[in-house]
Order: sequence, then C-alpha cells, then structure tokens
Amino acid sequence: MEILKHECGIALVRLLKPINYYVDKYGTWQYGLNKLYLLMEKQHNRGQEGAGIGCVSSNAQPGSEYIFRERAIGSGAIKEIFEKVYRNVKHYPANQISEGMPFCGEVYMGHLRYSTTGRSGMAYIHPFLRRNNWRSRSLMLCGNFNLTNVDEIFQLLISQGQHPRLYSDTLMILEMMGNYLDREVQHLYELFKPKYIAGKAINKKIADNVDLAHVLRRSAKSWDGGYVICGATGNTDMFVFRDPQGIRPAYYYHDDEIVVVASERPVIQTVMNVKIDDVHELEPGQSFIVKQNGQLMWEQIQEAKNVKPCSFERIYFSRGSDRDIYQERKMLGKLLLQPILKAIDNDLANTVFSFIPNTAEVAFFGMMEGFERYLDARKKQLIKTHLHELTEDDLERILSMKIRQEKVALKDIKLRTFIAEGNSRDELAAHVYDITYGSIVAEKDTLVVIDDSIVRGTTLKQSIIKILDRLQPKKIVIVSSSPQVRYPDCYGIDMNRMDEFVAFRAAIALLRERGMQEVIDETYRKCKAQIELPKEEVVNYVKDIYRPFTAEEIAVKIAELLKPEDTHAEVEIVYQSLEGLHEACPNHSGDWYFSGDYPTPGGNKVVVRAFVNYYERAILSVSR
Repeated sequence: MEILKHECGIALVRLLKPINYYVDKYGTWQYGLNKLYLLMEKQHNRGQEGAGIGCVSSNAQPGSEYIFRERAIGSGAIKEIFEKVYRNVKHYPANQISEGMPFCGEVYMGHLRYSTTGRSGMAYIHPFLRRNNWRSRSLMLCGNFNLTNVDEIFQLLISQGQHPRLYSDTLMILEMMGNYLDREVQHLYELFKPKYIAGKAINKKIADNVDLAHVLRRSAKSWDGGYVICGATGNTDMFVFRDPQGIRPAYYYHDDEIVVVASERPVIQTVMNVKIDDVHELEPGQSFIVKQNGQLMWEQIQEAKNVKPCSFERIYFSRGSDRDIYQERKMLGKLLLQPILKAIDNDLANTVFSFIPNTAEVAFFGMMEGFERYLDARKKQLIKTHLHELTEDDLERILSMKIRQEKVALKDIKLRTFIAEGNSRDELAAHVYDITYGSIVAEKDTLVVIDDSIVRGTTLKQSIIKILDRLQPKKIVIVSSSPQVRYPDCYGIDMNRMDEFVAFRAAIALLRERGMQEVIDETYRKCKAQIELPKEEVVNYVKDIYRPFTAEEIAVKIAELLKPEDTHAEVEIVYQSLEGLHEACPNHSGDWYFSGDYPTPGGNKVVVRAFVNYYERAILSVSR
C-alpha cells in the first residue's frame, strides 16, 4: 500500500529511585537513557521525519542546567540524537555521578514525529519546552495527537492576552498548560509565603503540592481531537494523558524502580522483559501522574465518552508483534473467504494466493488459514458423499488438493525524492516492487493478492498491478483487509483531501456517469452552509456522496480507475466489510475513515471543510 504518514510515537521513562541506586545495581547512571533509546528504536515505524528527547534532573545545582533536550530531522534522527548524547557524556565515568552531567536525570522523554499538517522543520519537532527559572513552572511536552479545533484554541489564547509564536496545536497546548501551571504555582506561592521564608523550603513545598490533574482539567476543557500527551515539569513531576474517546493508544508499566510509557504494548514487553499482563493500557480520559517524590497517581481528567479507539492502529499503524493485533489481523484475512471465493468463481485449483509486502503478511496468514479450513471441509464432504465408490486414485486426488500460495511480490527499492516528477517518476515507480517469475501458470491462473488497505490507489496503479500483470495471469484480484477508506482523518494522519481517496473519486465518477451531478452540488450547498457553525452543530453530509451506491458498485469503479491502460488481465478489487472489521477488532470501534462516524464534533467540521475545499478547487475553479 501507499506509505501513510501517521501516528507519532511517544516514549517516557521515570526512574523512581535515586540515580546512585541504578549505578550500584546496573553499573551505570545511563540505565534510564538506555531504556529510552530502546523504546524509541523499537517504535521507529511511528516516525520517519524527526525525533527528539528530553531529560529532567533533580540534582542540578543553581547555576547549572536541569532540563536537557536534543532533536534532529530525518529518518536517521534517533541514531543521530543518541550518538550525539553518548558522545557528549563519554568522558564522564558511567559508574559514578558527576556534577553537571548532561542527560543524567530521573525523567526521560522521547518522541518520534510524522507530520500530519505538512509543516516541517526543527521548530515542529517535539519535545516542546517552556523554560523558567522556577523549576515548578518549567514544562516539557511531547505527544501523539492532532486537535481538530486549533482555530478555536488559537483565538482563546489571544483572548487571554497571549501571543502564540506558531500556529501549531503542540505549541498551543504547551502555552495553555504553561499558563495554568503558572497560575497553580503562583497560587501555592501566595499560600505558603507567610510560613516559608527560605527559598529552598518554599520551592519544595510548592513542588510537593502542585496539582497536575487540576492543571490538565483546566487546560483540556477546550480540546477536541485524538491525543496522548506526555509532560514533565522542572521538578520532575511527570504525566501522560489520553483523550476521552480513547482514539490514540498509550500503554504503561511500573515496578518499584521505574515507570515506562509507550505508544505500543509489545515495545514495553520487549524492552522491560515483562509479561503482557504486566503492561496496562491508559484508560480514555485518564492521566497517569508520577510526583517528584515517586508517588504514583491515576486521575480521571475527563469523563470517558463515545469511546472509539482507532481501528487503523490495529490494521496498519502498530507493529504486528502485539498479541491481540496479530490475531486481529489474521481474523481480518479469514473473514474475506466468501467474497474471494466469489471473485475466483470457486476455482481454487487455478488460483494462486499472495500478499503485498510487508504489512499485509499477517492478514495473508489468516486468509490462508481460512482457505485451508474451507478446503479441508470440502475434502471431508467429498469423501463422505462418495465414500463407497472412491477408487485409490480418487482418494489420492482429493487428498492432494491444496491451497496454492507463493511469494509473488517483493519490495525491491525505495523511490528517492531526488527522482524526477511526472512521467519519469511514474515510470520508475513501476519498479518499486519486483515479482517472482514462474510462480503462476500464464493465461490460466487467477492471482489473488492481499493488501492491508487501499487509500489513494497510487501504488497499485503505478506499480503493483503493472508488475503482477507481467506474470500473465488470467485475472488479478486485489484484496483489502480493511474496508473502503472514504473519509479524511483528523486525529493524526495525513489524509485530509477528499480527492486523495480512490473510493471518493469512484463515487464521484459514478454520480456523473449516472447523471446525478445534483447530488454533488447539493452536498456542497449543505456543507457550505455549515462552515461558520459551531462544531457541535455540524452534520457530515458527505455521506450523501456514497449513499446511492453499494460497496460492490464502488469497488467495481475503483478497479476501473486503478487498472493501467496496458494491463491484459482482468482486475477485480475485494474489500473487507465494515461488519467484518468490527468482528475482527471488537474493542476498537473507531471506524470514521470508513463510515464517516467521527467520535468528536470536530471530525464533522473537518470532513465538511474538506469537501467544500474539494468542490471549490475541482469544480468551481474549472467552471470559472
């Protein structure tokens, strides 16, 4: 499939013992730093545009730095960052603590970035930092999130007298939380000042009493979107907070030595060498807070409501090494048995099965299990029905029936950005994948190839179908383990233009072919009329574009749009049903990509705006 820029990755380490404890037990003060590196490296799939790390130390003396940060841009950012950090500390002995050592602290924060807004550069790389001479007022943040109502928050900050430096949801969250943190600290200062005169004493009293849950509640009241936000103050208070719909994932582990947080469960299992039951998922709307004295607290910041964890996390984004995700992806493959049988006209003898490497491999295993079970049932039925008339040859023929599977497609090269655009690039794109020659019988076999999803269809048209056609199959059946992607995401993926979706382009083409242009125009009028409405009043009228057609009709048109002109084989596309998705992933009902049912009001606002933008760009601009 096309590589989607998607959910960022977070990693958080909080040491619960004094640094000397880790020196004595593990022989190095770098224990926490090493764990952070492993957590990030094992989540490198979640960020190829940049990365950043931060550290907060409680031992730094006045006049020396107590918050350290390092960031880098590019797919090699993790390696670059840690090489620099380790290079800067190599002259310090690992088995003793020296004053002024950088990145020697109790809190470690890491972030892997995928841009979801098109903005790039060091200014957008997490962690974001709000420095202050008061430890309790300093704040460092990173997160896996996208807010849908950035415009509202921007205006809110301005109304408070602030001057946001960037139109970025991350920076706005930082400034909003920083503002309420300042108020909290100032309140405590006024409260304790009459009793505590000495600077250190009052600072400690403030650090002991800062209520991060209160700061989060005040800050998050206006947020709409999917998010997991991690933060640390200069006094080593730490928190992680998940959106009330549970859209974005967060997992944690803790014992008496350490707290670890990450975007994916198996990452923690591997890095900490713990069992699956030792790793817990943060609940929707919940915050996990670690105070500077090591006290662990779980606070319900917002009421969990309309809980819809993202199903695309299960289909594609997260690594398949998670126990539950592995089984869910296999089930997605199994549930495609009947529509595939229909597409191949039940002719298993002349069908070869394969997959698009590499993310669809697990769904392929499930699909094969489903077909093997189906074939076993057929064999039993044939033997049972003809038990008394079977010859030795007949029995041998039945028992030798098998599902034919081959590794037909291989990922060969990555198309580099310096390659020319236009026709030259399209020609070169056809060589991103390679094929295994001789794996099917030319002009006779049907080739069934499963992919995890079909979003834009660009790679299918420019590369995969062309390459598969070189094997000269009678028919090519492309199978998507997920349903048709019809609507933009607004919670962390770079899918926000309607005409990017091949399913949308197919529905528009069908409407025009059938003389139903008025449906398109009326949808525009209804969407345009809602542009200035509050997000809570907006309705997703873009559903009207798909309403006249069955999923099968749209799939047929998609196949027409994606079939290259010089392809000889018949091409058919089979999609997972929405019901099948929910059966395979029962605990992750967030299906807005496919259904248009957004879990927050801001989602409807985003899809309506996306359709208005499409119509005015693609239709009105042409008619003028």
